[in-house]
Amino acid sequence: MGNQRFFRLLCLGLIYLGCFIPGRTEERIFFAFDDHSIPWQHNLKVTLVPAQKYAGNPVLHRGVAGSPDFGHAILYGTVIHDGVKFRMWYLAMHETTTKDGQAPGNWRPMCYAESSDGINWIKPELGLVEFNGSRHNNICLITGSPTALTKINDFLSVLYEPDDPDPARRYKAAYIAHVPYDEIRGGLSQLGRKEKTPCVTICATSADGLSWSVVGDQPANVGGERFEVTSLYRYGDFYYTSGQLLSPWAWRADGTAAGRVMLTYRSADFANWSQAKALAFARPGQLMNPPIAGQQTHMGAGVWSRGDVLLGLYGMWQDGPAVKPEGASPLWGTHIDLGLIISNDGLHFREPLTDFKVIARGTENEWDGVALLQGHAFANVGDQTMIWYSHWDTSGQMRSMEIGLATLRRDGFGYLSCKQDDLGGHLLTSLVRSGKSGQRLLLNVENISSESPLTIELVDRLDRPLPGYAGLNGASLSQAGTRQEVIWPKSQSALLPADQQFSIKVKFPAKSLARVYALYVD
Repeated sequence: MGNQRFFRLLCLGLIYLGCFIPGRTEERIFFAFDDHSIPWQHNLKVTLVPAQKYAGNPVLHRGVAGSPDFGHAILYGTVIHDGVKFRMWYLAMHETTTKDGQAPGNWRPMCYAESSDGINWIKPELGLVEFNGSRHNNICLITGSPTALTKINDFLSVLYEPDDPDPARRYKAAYIAHVPYDEIRGGLSQLGRKEKTPCVTICATSADGLSWSVVGDQPANVGGERFEVTSLYRYGDFYYTSGQLLSPWAWRADGTAAGRVMLTYRSADFANWSQAKALAFARPGQLMNPPIAGQQTHMGAGVWSRGDVLLGLYGMWQDGPAVKPEGASPLWGTHIDLGLIISNDGLHFREPLTDFKVIARGTENEWDGVALLQGHAFANVGDQTMIWYSHWDTSGQMRSMEIGLATLRRDGFGYLSCKQDDLGGHLLTSLVRSGKSGQRLLLNVENISSESPLTIELVDRLDRPLPGYAGLNGASLSQAGTRQEVIWPKSQSALLPADQQFSIKVKFPAKSLARVYALYVD
């Protein structure tokens, strides 16, 4: 019994950390800014919250001369918290100059780092790949044929699925390679042949996240267009890879030219991918007629799966000036901030508030003052959400191209509060189908007290009070916190009714200062 109790407490603790199964959760989450999950609102407004940058940024620096990441260390990559440590996969470059904007040999090694706190990182000597005559480095091994498929050039996305029945497939990755057209078995479409070494999507699997094998002997998008893949996630029955394309490989619905937009492909087995693609997201200004000049969506989004809802950070690209200094990079003056998007179907993303900057680039003299790059790099630890990002020097001089950290209150991307102070307000969620037993309702809330509590009720699919959970039997919540359990007065229990369909109603009293960030049905 003692061992069983210890294991149960350990599991609950890891679930609270938000990392028992990275990228997956049994909770249903209602974010304050999710108007699909919380469609009905009275006298409420949404306020989004910018993340706070860590004062000691950057937290992962490029290496010394001769190391694989001497040129840069950027989070075109992923961070996963496995319950014990933080694991990071990032892209490195050993030289400080590029040719035509590409890494030497079209290769930026997949490097690996670990941390106990997400701030102080070590680069373990993996001993897997020889570099500069030595295996004392942190480069991950990728094997496959032809060799060009194993050379990452851009964005690396790692997905961990510990319940995959095949241990060799528990880590999955998608990345960009620049492969000579003659080495692409099966070829690409006519548009795909516009470049000598087009961007193609490569998928790989691993048992430990360190030694990888390419899936098959051809790109995932064989027969289609070039594609700059930037994310990999699972939703329902499909794996999805989303990323960036622009004209002539992408266009608006009427066939007119488009700048960088976010497109998505899918696969049921991680081996065979659709040739058809879907438009996942474009900035509103890109869809106007005429579009806002220079506004684009850079490199799709870094995606965080939270069960049936996905959050993402996308690059808010704005072109630099048309007239540039003599000899300057074509991208000189381009700036990028990071914006927030959300999806409830795994495919279509939207902004809760247009052009809101979750992480804004720094001032001109700060390390991240030019352009920011997003990764798949999120973790909930205790009462904090941690987000890692990196810096891109679009002038081509590769200054400060390293990795930083930003934090929020746990799931504190935004909150609902009363619009008019002298009125009360309320929210009503979409329908919830409860399980057979053992589920609870928790709130992430602040600025409540015994003098100004929230009232929580349940209503049925026709908005009728649910007996035992409404009216005099409604719950009162007066204690602030990131995961405050709702206790129902009739049963003196936190348990929700089993095997029923209902909506959750949260009432704000008049003159309430309450901020509701999220609701959880665990």
